[in-house]
Amino acid sequence: MAPTLRVGDRVLVNKLAYRFGDRPERGDVVVFDGRGSFLPADAADDGVLRGLSRRFGSALGLSDPSDTEYVKRVVGVGGDRVRCCDGRGRLVVNGEPLTEAYLHPGDVASAVRFDIRVPEGRLWVMGDHRSDSSDSRDHLGQPGGGTVPLGRVIGRADWTGWPPGRWTALSAPSRGTAPKADARG
Repeated sequence: MAPTLRVGDRVLVNKLAYRFGDRPERGDVVVFDGRGSFLPADAADDGVLRGLSRRFGSALGLSDPSDTEYVKRVVGVGGDRVRCCDGRGRLVVNGEPLTEAYLHPGDVASAVRFDIRVPEGRLWVMGDHRSDSSDSRDHLGQPGGGTVPLGRVIGRADWTGWPPGRWTALSAPSRGTAPKADARG
């Protein structure tokens, strides 16, 4: 997710952001459980006690999160058509090119060509450091076609909380840059 996030950064995750009817939007940085989309559905589970201990320690910044948790940016939501790329090398969502100022310097929107209609109730997610990101593009041929179920979203990453010199709000710069899905998309 560089340059937005760096190795060792700790993010503060708003776990209530999507619990009361709101849904992830394009541009949101989300944390999700990759089981069933980025990993096999039966990927190693910590068990109840170890899982609670890991979640508690992770919430306090004392331990690493689960190996099944990912941080990515939402590029497409249910109903969107996302493709790579237009003549200028930009991602296109519902026929509109995205301006992605958050991309890692020197990266292109994607070296992998794709054209997908995101199923309802799912997300298409990508890292900001596209040449060094394992994201939806890497899981196109798997069940779910690289998309993440909304039910696996843990929350929205709102802040970088550690280290102190990196405290900053994580905004959604691309929110609203592509129109809602329609029959033309």
